[in-house]
Amino acid sequence: MSDEKDNLPAVSAGDEPNGQVQLAEPIPDPGIEPHEHRITDIDPLAADRVERQVSTMFTLAGLLALGSCVAYFAIPRDATIEFGPLTGNANNMTLGLTVGLALFLIGAGAIQWAKKLMVDNEISEERHDAGSSPEQRADIIQGFQQGVEESGFTRRKMIRRSLIGAMGLLGLPAIVFLRDLGPLPGRSLYNTIWAKGIRVVNDVTLRPIKPSDLVVGQLVNAAPANLAPIEEESPVEYQNAKAKAAVIVVRIAPDQIRPKAGRENWGVDGILCYSKICTHVGCPISLYEQTTHHVLCPCHQSTFDLADGAKVIFGPAARPLPQLPLAVDAEGYLIAQNGFDEPVGASFWERG
Repeated sequence: MSDEKDNLPAVSAGDEPNGQVQLAEPIPDPGIEPHEHRITDIDPLAADRVERQVSTMFTLAGLLALGSCVAYFAIPRDATIEFGPLTGNANNMTLGLTVGLALFLIGAGAIQWAKKLMVDNEISEERHDAGSSPEQRADIIQGFQQGVEESGFTRRKMIRRSLIGAMGLLGLPAIVFLRDLGPLPGRSLYNTIWAKGIRVVNDVTLRPIKPSDLVVGQLVNAAPANLAPIEEESPVEYQNAKAKAAVIVVRIAPDQIRPKAGRENWGVDGILCYSKICTHVGCPISLYEQTTHHVLCPCHQSTFDLADGAKVIFGPAARPLPQLPLAVDAEGYLIAQNGFDEPVGASFWERG
């Protein structure tokens, strides 16, 4: 910051004795220019006219917000509007125009209110420290209350009521438009396409897996055998079903397995099956350490012990990997005894 003296005019050295430079007196503070009254300050009829204008803007904004909700349900989703060579979706265009105009009118009304009706006297104050004393805080509160009074918000009931109504109605489109985010998840993650008798197939070759195909220490990415019909019917549903049903199959020496109570018969000769989806945020996992029986999530390093019911031993995951009970069918292939008994995937608030 430059010194204040740098901005002061100086007298030439030749004009003063001994050649010394003398600084002139600083320019007096000109102060604030005289306040110019607006027509609304001196004419009550003009002020009432502006109040009606602002209230009309707020009221129209509320009606447009309400109209956007009506248009959302009334206009078909596939309806179109043509403007010469241009074509647009009627529903989207109507929603954009109504909500956009509602926001514009609220903003325009607020500007008109501030420029024409609120007190516009200029003030100045000395700079002060960042921390406020109790007296200063009391002055701030008093100034705020004075600003509320000078804004006319408490006195001009028409503006106050129309603004509150417009802001309240403007929240309706936000609530209605939440419908476009898609259906609520509900119990969608509680059920996968795994069911009793579904064969376990290799995720890449889609070949059914026999216990003899796996050796101790081996981990295989697997999937249910009933995905093919879904793929033929709908590629999107196929991807969703495959993502939820992805599993890992691992073979561990039976004497090293510590099954949870009630799950003693969920494996076949040391072969166990768990969901491939991390219970933290849903990343796919398969980084397996054979000697420790630990499987690691690459996203946030959650670590699960597959020999101990896939319980969490490290990382942010809050629950073990869901386990799929296995059996062997008449032809010797691995099958599911039934589906998962708990939801797969990332934890979420609906789990209770």
